[in-house]
Amino acid sequence: MVYKKFQDLELSALGMGAMRLPVIDKNDEKIDESAAAEMVKYAFEQGINYFDTAWGYHSGNSELVMGKILSGYPREKFYLATKFPGYDLSNMTKVEEIFEKQLKKCQVSYFDFYLFHNVCEMNINEYLDKKYGIFEYLMKQKENGRIRHLGFSAHGSCEVMRRFLEAYGKHMEFCQIQLNYIDWKFQEAKEKVELLKAYDIPVWVMEPVRGGTLASLSDENTEKLKALRPDEKIPAWAFRFIQTIPEVVVTLSGMSNFEQLEENIHTFETEKPLDSKEMDTILEIADKMAGGVPCTACHYCTSHCPQGIDIPSMLKLYNEHTFTGGGFIAPMALSAVPEDKKPSACVGCRSCEAVCPQQIKISEVLSDFVEKLKA
Repeated sequence: MVYKKFQDLELSALGMGAMRLPVIDKNDEKIDESAAAEMVKYAFEQGINYFDTAWGYHSGNSELVMGKILSGYPREKFYLATKFPGYDLSNMTKVEEIFEKQLKKCQVSYFDFYLFHNVCEMNINEYLDKKYGIFEYLMKQKENGRIRHLGFSAHGSCEVMRRFLEAYGKHMEFCQIQLNYIDWKFQEAKEKVELLKAYDIPVWVMEPVRGGTLASLSDENTEKLKALRPDEKIPAWAFRFIQTIPEVVVTLSGMSNFEQLEENIHTFETEKPLDSKEMDTILEIADKMAGGVPCTACHYCTSHCPQGIDIPSMLKLYNEHTFTGGGFIAPMALSAVPEDKKPSACVGCRSCEAVCPQQIKISEVLSDFVEKLKA
């Protein structure tokens, strides 16, 4: 197992995420505890020492099951991470209540790592609002030793992350972002890494294979990669890409079966970062896979929109929603947008299209976006 230094700790470069544990009858709420216990046992034996759960994973059962399983291991032998569920605004007034419940659910007296969960457009104002006292409470728990290291995860834009960092950056010890070779450009992961680097904050990675999307590729793309590394399996390329980024400390993988665990552990027995040719090839594949509306964010369109819609931002969210086949990121971001600035506010006047250098049929894209969001 490859290990990475974080302050005075040696963390396994591969962490076991508990968002996609094996389940019974395809019911996400019913975790197969025996199968999960077997996976945790093997993870321990192979050197994984970082385990990541959260309040909302498996409808609240992930913390319970992981707490039960990990209680059978010496506390000093593993690092446990969980998160304050700020993705649900109704939780903002409940930080103390939730934190105390999490300690009981996980059967621990402290958390090694604790995160503000999912800093994004939807909740940034609430996270920064002192009336909720979230930051103050969590800092107090850190002072009391019940949180050893405090950080945050983010699905929001660079601008949202920047606002959070301007307020709390000097107190953040790590940040968890969605990072993979698709999102290096597609979700501005490169810019997010650079932003965190400016604050001297190390990176934790979530969604390294983008929910399984990068576990298998087209025959054409597979052949391109096999020509460079004949013995490297396709899922491993996603991890090798991440191993090329020096700011990354822990890569979390939500492995849902024993086979995935075995394969990923095998990958992390060695560190084999990509060379320049391999990096160029993987990013070229990523660009073609992402595709989407070719908006360059020149903003000519916005000056001609009578509704004042931030069209480049809407097209970026459209591309994300289309590529992912739905998901939560676009709806989450749009929840913070006023009704009169959402895609549905487009009146179809086509004034924007008259000045678009890329000749994008913007009104048609926004109309399609509205229909996709209904699906």
